[in-house]
Amino acid sequence: MDLGNARDQIRAATQPFFRGHVDVVSGVLVEATGVPAALGELCRIDRGDGASIDAEVVGFRGSTTLLMPHGELNGIAPRQEVVALGRPFALPISEALLGRVLDGFGRPLDDGPVARGPLREVRQSAPPALQRVPINEPLQTGVRAIDGLNTLGRGQRLGIFAGSGVGKSSLMGQITRGTDADLVIGCLVGERGREVRTFLDDVLGPAGRERSVMVVATSDRSPIERFTAPFLALTLAEFFRDMGRNVLFVMDSVTRFAAAMREIGLASGEPPTVRGYPPSFFSTVPKLVERMGRTPAGSITGLLTILLDGDDANDPVADTLRGLLDGHVMLSRELAERGHFPAIDVPGSLSRLMPSLVASDHLRAAGLVRESISAWREGRDLVEIGAYKAGTNPQLDRAVALMPAVDALLRQDQGETTSLAETREMLALLCAAGGAL
Repeated sequence: MDLGNARDQIRAATQPFFRGHVDVVSGVLVEATGVPAALGELCRIDRGDGASIDAEVVGFRGSTTLLMPHGELNGIAPRQEVVALGRPFALPISEALLGRVLDGFGRPLDDGPVARGPLREVRQSAPPALQRVPINEPLQTGVRAIDGLNTLGRGQRLGIFAGSGVGKSSLMGQITRGTDADLVIGCLVGERGREVRTFLDDVLGPAGRERSVMVVATSDRSPIERFTAPFLALTLAEFFRDMGRNVLFVMDSVTRFAAAMREIGLASGEPPTVRGYPPSFFSTVPKLVERMGRTPAGSITGLLTILLDGDDANDPVADTLRGLLDGHVMLSRELAERGHFPAIDVPGSLSRLMPSLVASDHLRAAGLVRESISAWREGRDLVEIGAYKAGTNPQLDRAVALMPAVDALLRQDQGETTSLAETREMLALLCAAGGAL
C-alpha cells in the first residue's frame, strides 16, 4: 500500500468545506460569493446532474471571488453551488508518467491510465540561492553552433529568440533528439493542434517518447490551462531532478504563456502596462525561470523559445527574459531565407556560462570563428563586388579563407546530430587552419 498517497487522500478528504454560489459568469471568469478561498486555491463548481468542474482563484473584487475554471464555461450558470477545497492545485506524480502526454491540468491526452502517486503542488518555490550547485558540466545538444560556440551547461537556462517561421521549433526538436540529458520534459503552450502529433512522432520518435513527458495546452484551450501548463511541466521536472536525474526542460513558447497571463490579468481587473501586459506578468516569469537550475540532487536545464513580435528583439517579453536567462540564441530571418539551418546568428548569440564550461583551446577556437563571421559580414559587400584588394585587412583575408569551412560547420540538417567531442575536433581543425593563415 502506498502510505504517502493514502495520507494525501485522507488529508484532502478531511479539509473543511465552505460553500457559496455562482453570481456572475463573464468572459473567461466566474464570480462567486460566499467562498472564503485564498489566491491560488481550488474551488469546485457543481454544474448539476452530478457534473462538476474545478476552478482556480485568480483574484477578488470586493467580497466577490474571481474564479478561472479548469475547462470550458459551458454549463455554468448563476446560483450553482461553489465549494472551496482548501488546497492549491496538486498533481499525482510517479515514474509511470514517462512516455505520457498530459494536458495543462495533468489529465492524460493519450490512451494510458490516469497517473497514481503522491500529490505534489504545482506552485512551488525556487531552490534557495545558497543551495544551488555551480554549473560546470557541459550538456550536449547535438547542434554544432550551440555546442561549439554557445556551449550549454547542465542547469543553465537558455532562450531561443526568433520571429515566426524562422525555425525555433525545429531547432528545439533537433536539440531534444541530440541531447545527452537523462530525460526530456516538454511543454507546448499555444501551439497548433496539428503540430502536437508532428512533434511527438517526427521530432521525439518512439525512442524519444520513452524518456520524455509532454504537457500540451493548444491555442484553443482556456487561458488558465495555457498559464498552468508550464508550472505543471516544471513540477514534473523537479520530481525527476530530485531523484538524481539531469532533466532537459523545453518550453515552446514563453510568448504564448505571456499572452495567457495577459488575458487572465486583464479579465481580473489588473491595469495594463507595456503592450497590455499586466504587472503580474513581470513578477511571475522570474518564479518560472528560477525553478530551473542545478541542485545537489540533479539538474533542470531550461530551453525556452521566445517569439519576437515583428522580429522586434526589444519587445517586453524578450527584454524581460533576456535579463533573467543565462544566455540567448538569436535566430536570423536572413539566414533562414538563404536556406541556412539552423539559422543561428552566432555573433548575436551568447552563453554566459561558456567560459566556465570549456577548456581554453575550445574558447580560443570559438573566438576565432566569431571574429571570422563578424569580419566577413563587415567586408562581404566589398568582396562580392570585387572592390576589396587582398592584403588590405588581415582579419578579412583570414575570414574569406575560413568562411567555407565555417559555413560547413554551422550548417546542419534537421535529422543530423553531432556529439560534443566531434564538435570540439572540428573546432580544433578550424583553429589550426586559422593559425596557419
